[in-house]
Amino acid sequence: MKKIFFFALATAVFATGSCDKIETPYPQVQSLELDTTLYPGLWSDYIENEWPVFTANTNTNRNVLIEDFTGHTCVFCPAAADLAYALHEANPTRVFTAGIHAGPDGIGDFQALNPPNYPTDFTNPQGVEIGLWFGINDEGFPGNPRGPINRVNQGGAIFQSPASWTSMTNSQLSGNNLRVNIQAKLNYYPSTKGAFLHTEIEQLVPLDDLGVVVYLIEDSLVGDQKMSDNSHNTSYIHRDIMRGCIDGRAFGRTLKPADFTANKAYLDYSFLVPNQLNGVHNPSNMHLLIYVYDKLSLEILQVIKQKIE
Repeated sequence: MKKIFFFALATAVFATGSCDKIETPYPQVQSLELDTTLYPGLWSDYIENEWPVFTANTNTNRNVLIEDFTGHTCVFCPAAADLAYALHEANPTRVFTAGIHAGPDGIGDFQALNPPNYPTDFTNPQGVEIGLWFGINDEGFPGNPRGPINRVNQGGAIFQSPASWTSMTNSQLSGNNLRVNIQAKLNYYPSTKGAFLHTEIEQLVPLDDLGVVVYLIEDSLVGDQKMSDNSHNTSYIHRDIMRGCIDGRAFGRTLKPADFTANKAYLDYSFLVPNQLNGVHNPSNMHLLIYVYDKLSLEILQVIKQKIE
């Protein structure tokens, strides 16, 4: 598929104004600043009454993340998106998808705005950064549609054609190779549109440096899409749109072995829940995907879904 270099200035999904910030009050592996003004009350009440306590994680399944790199004028992309969604529906609690509107050149011809026919900007800075990084580093990303399955390297490449997605997903689901567990709890406050995410990362086997990433995903949005017959579908349902990373870090935060106590580490986040791409504020149509990956191989070791409401 021919690639055309096209870059545009992308605006960040997440923004906060000046506010009072304090460090997480409980001992954590990293000093993450939380925007306490997103809590509609006294912060001491949040610490006393709403800060979560995690129980033992009894999960034994390794889940799967399909990152579908796509574009709204890519004629082969709807079929790939349908396949990814079908794999999710077949295993809704273990297979998750992220539709990332980016190509190996970042924003290419398939992602570019072309009003009035294709007026919606599905891109975001972190998705573009990820696409560019994998494009530059020759990980098998020639164009859309392509995508990793847990970023497992197969045949010398992390990015795979949709023709490989089913077999690779099934292989990941059947493998008994869980090395990391994740738990999460989220508190959302409609009056401030703010949310606090608390995560527990547990190593089940000794591991080296890990990365922790949190994607914000918009469940669905009706918009424009070019179809396989080159027709313009104005009522296409875009699913699981990756809207960015809640901390603005495309490759997340790093956990080193020394950050773990009794094989567990904790990361906490605060963020504003943005409007949908159509301008409507509907947190119930959004969720988070939290994943941990090996910083050396880039393989995703575990991923979980967290609803916002």
